[in-house]
Amino acid sequence: MIIQCLKKIFSGEKITPELKAIKKDLIKKLRPTIHENQLNDVERDLVASIRQETKNRNIDNVSRTDAYLDFYKKYPEIHWAFLGHMVSRNGGWNMTDLKGSMLTRLLSEKEQADFFAFLERGNWLIFQDIYPQMLLYAESVERNTNLFYLLPMFHVSFFMGVIWNHFYRVKDEYVLAMALIVNEQSYLEKRVIQNPYYQKTVLEKLEFKLQELLELNQIIFPYFDGKEVKMIGQTIQQFGSLSDRILLGKRLYQILFDPENYPSIYRWATLHKHTGSRKDFWPQLFNDINEADPWDSYQRRIKDCRLKPGAPKLYSPILSHAWDHVEQKKAEIGEWYANWKVIHYLNRDDSKTNGDIYHEYCKTLERIEIAILAKGAFSPKKAAH
Repeated sequence: MIIQCLKKIFSGEKITPELKAIKKDLIKKLRPTIHENQLNDVERDLVASIRQETKNRNIDNVSRTDAYLDFYKKYPEIHWAFLGHMVSRNGGWNMTDLKGSMLTRLLSEKEQADFFAFLERGNWLIFQDIYPQMLLYAESVERNTNLFYLLPMFHVSFFMGVIWNHFYRVKDEYVLAMALIVNEQSYLEKRVIQNPYYQKTVLEKLEFKLQELLELNQIIFPYFDGKEVKMIGQTIQQFGSLSDRILLGKRLYQILFDPENYPSIYRWATLHKHTGSRKDFWPQLFNDINEADPWDSYQRRIKDCRLKPGAPKLYSPILSHAWDHVEQKKAEIGEWYANWKVIHYLNRDDSKTNGDIYHEYCKTLERIEIAILAKGAFSPKKAAH
């Protein structure tokens, strides 16, 4: 499917000499492998240390999101770490929305749990795949030696082995970032998006389609404009489309690392610890304490992203108050890479992406309120706690 999409999107597009070098490595028939019993004591200790550190920081969305930013501060050349941090913040907000003022009135407790399981599995899977790669890069830098031959010990795609080796030689930050976007979305495709369980409980359900209709699949990057916090971002229309998710990642990267945007977004991120509550970026509209009586019928509170006079703020709990930690089963083993043509996604795109999302997000909140009123919903009892 991805190759068919590539043919449509990149038909006639040439690849650069740099990408030709990557292609040459990708089409080699002999792929490097290494087994546990081939490691010396130093390598074995390193692999064990990376596995343990990854496990320690893969507890929940908050710990993962913090880990990405901590890494980026030390290794700012790994752009994906900051992109991953900002997108993971959005993942946390989506998780706590399920226990907030609005979606508790539209979804049953089982539906809330199914949605959370879907979001949490994807967030967990990406971290356990990408974080060992980043730690191995850090060790390569600190030891001044290429350690990427150890990537197979963490079941990392052959594609990323080629890319990391290329980056170690060439230091092209853009190509690495694009490759990581392709890798992480491709890694999720069979494990989550095409997983029969999530297809049945989430992706095929009316409520998920309702989310797409209400345009709830928005990625928001808060930033300082000098006086107040504002936002830019993107909306994905077809979450089930691998190609659309990859192209969304490229657009988000362009917005995030645009010289006009980056300093303000980075400043906001470093000054605001991630809790999972939307209060983190919009305390005028959201609170992590429920101000409303959960048994009252819902009344419209929002107009143009402002609270109506006397209206309680929208409840947006912190993650630890919304959901318990989940013990995840091991990641499914499997190689997603099949065709070198995925490198077309790595071509540089210098077009400026419009990140205006403020009014769109405001309209989304108003649409949800209308949906709540149409349903005549009352908040479930647990929303009071």
